[in-house]
Amino acid sequence: MTSPPASVSYVVYLGGRSHGAEPSTLDYDRMTNSYYELLGSCMGSKTKAKEAIFYSYTCYINGFAAILEDEEVSEISKRPEVVSVFLNGKNELHTTRSWEFLGLEGNGEIPADSIWRKARFGEDTIIGNLDTGVWPESESFNDEGMGPIPSKWKGYYETNDGVECNRKLIGARYFYKGYEAALGRPLNSSEHTARDTNGHGTHTLSTAGGRFVGGANLFGLGSGTAKGGSPKARVASYKVCWPRCYDADILAAFDAAIYDGVDVLSISLGGPPRDYVSHGIAIGSFQAFKSGIVVVCFAGNSGPAAGAVSNLAPWILTVGASTIDRDFPSYVTLGNHKQFKGVSFFTNTLPAGKFYPLIHSVEAKAANASTQNAQICSIGSLDPMKVKRKIVYCLRSINFNVEKSWVVSQAGGVGMILSNRMTTDALSPQAHLVPTSHVSAVDGLAILFYIYNTKSPVAYISGATEQGSVPAPIMAPFSSPGPNTITPEILKPDITAPGVSILAAYTKASGPSSLQADHRRVLFNIVSGTSMSCPHVAGIVGLLKTMHPEWSPSSIRSAIMTTARTRDNTRQSIVNGSLAVANPFNYGAGHIWPNRAMDPGLVYDLSINDYLNFLCTIGYNATQLSRFVDEPYTCPSNPADLTDFNYPSITVPNLSGKVTVTRTLKNVGSPSIYTVDTDAPSGIRVKVEPERLKFDKVNQEKMFKVTLEAKEEDEEGDYVFGRLTWSDGQHHVRSPIVVKPAKNR
Repeated sequence: MTSPPASVSYVVYLGGRSHGAEPSTLDYDRMTNSYYELLGSCMGSKTKAKEAIFYSYTCYINGFAAILEDEEVSEISKRPEVVSVFLNGKNELHTTRSWEFLGLEGNGEIPADSIWRKARFGEDTIIGNLDTGVWPESESFNDEGMGPIPSKWKGYYETNDGVECNRKLIGARYFYKGYEAALGRPLNSSEHTARDTNGHGTHTLSTAGGRFVGGANLFGLGSGTAKGGSPKARVASYKVCWPRCYDADILAAFDAAIYDGVDVLSISLGGPPRDYVSHGIAIGSFQAFKSGIVVVCFAGNSGPAAGAVSNLAPWILTVGASTIDRDFPSYVTLGNHKQFKGVSFFTNTLPAGKFYPLIHSVEAKAANASTQNAQICSIGSLDPMKVKRKIVYCLRSINFNVEKSWVVSQAGGVGMILSNRMTTDALSPQAHLVPTSHVSAVDGLAILFYIYNTKSPVAYISGATEQGSVPAPIMAPFSSPGPNTITPEILKPDITAPGVSILAAYTKASGPSSLQADHRRVLFNIVSGTSMSCPHVAGIVGLLKTMHPEWSPSSIRSAIMTTARTRDNTRQSIVNGSLAVANPFNYGAGHIWPNRAMDPGLVYDLSINDYLNFLCTIGYNATQLSRFVDEPYTCPSNPADLTDFNYPSITVPNLSGKVTVTRTLKNVGSPSIYTVDTDAPSGIRVKVEPERLKFDKVNQEKMFKVTLEAKEEDEEGDYVFGRLTWSDGQHHVRSPIVVKPAKNR
């Protein structure tokens, strides 16, 4: 006997809905009846459709929920007005994804063994942020239920422009004199404020230490509960960017933050690699290190160019950017029913399934505009009479992508298809001004072919949020990679963390696209960059500071690096933006894994004298060292080799023949015996002595040696990569090995 087909509940989504006014009962009845008609045409009976549908979404969501059989799902999925059909799956309250992706929560719940619970959500750790200021009214900085401010806090807030602090946002200050000096004129008095008019500072600070805020989203995308890495931490803002950020102001802010009593500093700014003695962030962060403050900085957004990584000082924790398992697809459906997948943060305001005339921007050229300007939809290049109520096809070029959507909007267009020019160009979702799909160059050509080979080309645009099934992490193409161009013996970046399409709090002083003409205002925005990955790590550092107040900044950095992972959520090697296997120049030690970092077993520690000896080794004299310490320091008569610096990674940039490097491990766990395992770089022999380390007590230190030897001494090659791991069966203390063989002279 044949079993009846399985019936399961599904949601049939027809897109978003816009209402000029509150919908009437007549509207409800009309929409509900249209659902019965649509489903009835697939089921063969309108009566059956009425029985199957148990929810009709008739306000702002366009669609319905119904009990369907497999054949009915297949049939309705083919209908052009249907955006998607998906299982009525079980959902719980969750973050706007990155913290769940990092393992701090799962299925809307926080496990007992999560670092969030173990570290009391970063309770009373103080995280400072050097950036563009703060929007204090954001719910991410609400102090409801928080206790008194920690007694060690000496900071304050500057009360211009209504900036009000509380027991959550305990400090807000601004530093502008360096910017004025570079500008050659004073700022207007109205600009003397700690308030964030840019959005960057609010976004980064809330990512590091924002509170739990439900209902966070951008235009309905990425919906969930926003939260920072240390949700119960106290936060302080130091505005140093106007929008440019000058060393003088940065150093003043460092000075203030150290005095104020911060525990962690998150700094999502930087520039081209510079010598440490002439780098404000390097100097300021050294002073912070002396006070036990962990300084976390971004790696920069100049990738994929080799050697572009910034913030290279070894006392800084430098962070690259990678993706999470979430995507924001935007679909273009043509009149011939062919569909193309692009990306966008703004997709869902067109009526679902309604086709609009599609025009190439060149055919909509304004009379006084050049064909080239019209092709790239530059300002003033489109004729409103030709664009009105149409979707416009534009080509990517030097003008900002989101500006093109504003141009289309101003000309009366209802949507935009933005095509890449080159096959190597990345797809970048943005908060466009009209529903937009940013598509690849290949898909763009196919759409253009349709336009010019169809009498009346039409299209519609739809979108959604996809998560959970997306391979991640993938290194962001913009994330600046190594090698370190100042001291190549120190691997940079140190770590990678979520930095692509991150939703967090935002300013209400500007629109989500950052265009001056964008008058929309949002509570949360989705932004990408190593600026976003940096505060993720700063928030995790806050948790580790709460759990292990006795750990030094170097121990915290080591715990994060040696517990990182180099495989994605499909158990494959992490890849870069071009889908080639990534390496430590992309991700440092790997992708951060917070729950492992709280119990690393062993750490590579470094003291202030270790860093001073490092500066001696690279040739700093007494005068230069005075930039870092406030009393004379005498360099060792025989400075150590840089390859012996006790960093959690091993980098030999010029291996000629054989070299032996030393490292020292400190036990921060229970007594245990560790054995070593090596994954040797290609063409390199690796020998570790001893192969076994026994630790009898906490804080006991043991030294080991690693000998690296090129198998082919007369050949010079590119960098090769391997790994060294110490394990006691419970802990796995991993260090990347990076080697560049040099030809014997």
